[in-house]
Order: sequence, then C-alpha cells, then structure tokens
Amino acid sequence: MTQKTLDYDALGITPADVYEQMGYHGAEPDEATRCETYAVIREVTPWLRPRFCYQVVRERPAFDMGKIILGQLRGSEAYALFICTAGTEYEAYQQQLKEEGDMVRLFIADALGSVVAEKCADRMEEHLQQTIDKLGWHHTNRFSPGYCGWHVSQQQLLFPLFGGQTCGVRLTDSSLMLPIKSVSGIVGIGEKVRRLDYTCGLCDLKQCYKRR
Repeated sequence: MTQKTLDYDALGITPADVYEQMGYHGAEPDEATRCETYAVIREVTPWLRPRFCYQVVRERPAFDMGKIILGQLRGSEAYALFICTAGTEYEAYQQQLKEEGDMVRLFIADALGSVVAEKCADRMEEHLQQTIDKLGWHHTNRFSPGYCGWHVSQQQLLFPLFGGQTCGVRLTDSSLMLPIKSVSGIVGIGEKVRRLDYTCGLCDLKQCYKRR
C-alpha cells in the first residue's frame, strides 16, 4: 500500500482550472467572481492536505466494469486500485461556508474541491508511473465507479480491498464517498498498455466531466 499526503502547491492548480469547473469554459468570470475565487484559494492554501493511496494487485478484482473499461484495461499485467481525496478538512470547510450562508464562496469551494480531488488523482498517477518506470511499464487512464458503465454500487466491492486504509474516506450505504470531494477506481499497468485520450464517443454518460 502506498499513501501520500500533499499540500496545495503540489497540486499545480491554476485559477483557470477552477473557472473551467465553475462552467466558464475558457471565458474569464467577472472581477467580483475572480476576487472571491482568489480569496477562497488563499483561505484554503495554508491547511489543505489532500491525500492519495493506492495498491497494486496482479489479478484484476471481479468487478462488473462493463465492456468499455474492460477494453481499455486489456493487456494490463497488473492493476492499481486507488483512492484520492481533498480531505476531511476540506469537507469541514464547505460545511462551515454552508452554515454561514455564504453561497458564493460555497459555489466556488465546491468547484475548487472537485479540482483538488482530480489534481490529487493526477499526482497519484505520476507517483504510480515513477514506481513502474524501472519495469518499463506504462499505465492506462484511470476509471472510477459511476462512469463508462461501471455502476457506482461497485464501490462496495472496491473499498474492502484497502483493508481500512482509505485515506479517511468512507462509503455511505448508497455508495457515496465521504468526503464527497474524493475519487476512487482502477488503473491498468503493464508493458503494452497506454494512457489514451478519453474516448467519450464510446460512452453514453452525458454528464461526465471528461466531456468538458
């Protein structure tokens, strides 16, 4: 099991990343929104501690992932199961904004939290690649329950494989991760696999963030 705690600077987040998540799609928000975004970033930077953990297994777990993901994992010699999270501290921060009724900052914090979780997963992929470089291996895209035909309820099969070492992330009965700003899933690794552009044409999930 590999576990790592990061800080805000390690994530390499830009304001443009947050604006994109907020729905601006390359456009600049108004000055007031930009100022509030910078204020939220300044507020969370000193204490933010996103985390990731992953473990490599030789045999692919018996997940019902669907043909799209199975096709992308074909040729893998091993698999990395992962969990990444913005952290319980960030969840508490969002709850504080909600209790204060600061809907503008809550909206920004929601977008920022999503970016934090995804950037943390990016750092996880980089760390994973460093560990398999010596084998001459590569890795596939990461795939998560809830996307590409892999039902979110399969979280209930994924999480027990971590033996309780889940970076503080837990599941509800409905398979929702808490903290909400968390990402979990699987990555294929091996000599003949590659990380590809996300093939949105093969997937019918219209709300997927990768379509942006």
